Amino acid sequence: MQVNFIENAPAAIGPYCHAVTVGNLLFCSGQTPLDPATMQLVGSDIGTQTERVLMNLSVVLNGMGLTLQNVVKTSVFLQDMADFQGMNAVYARMFGDHRPARTTVAVKQNPLGALVEIECIAEIKS
Repeated sequence: MQVNFIENAPAAIGPYCHAVTVGNLLFCSGQTPLDPATMQLVGSDIGTQTERVLMNLSVVLNGMGLTLQNVVKTSVFLQDMADFQGMNAVYARMFGDHRPARTTVAVKQNPLGALVEIECIAEIKS
């Protein structure tokens, strides 16, 4: 198991790393819509926040030489399931034709009051 901290990704707000590599899989910690420079939440609507979250996940993936196209599974945590359509529209746009497996659940609250948090598992190709 290799622990990975990625330059330019938002700093962890707890005792965890950005991602862990095990074999040919990368397990990315959940990302919230934090601006990496200010560590403040970006946006107040689900579309803006979802885009920032996926940008943050992309930074982590890029730091490991990967992209969203390497993602095999995501887990989406919405503060309000009424935001599903707004999240889904941005998610579809950013993943393009790639369709990883996904779970979407409503949670009572995300860290820092974020409307959305997303974690993923990606395949590392040799």
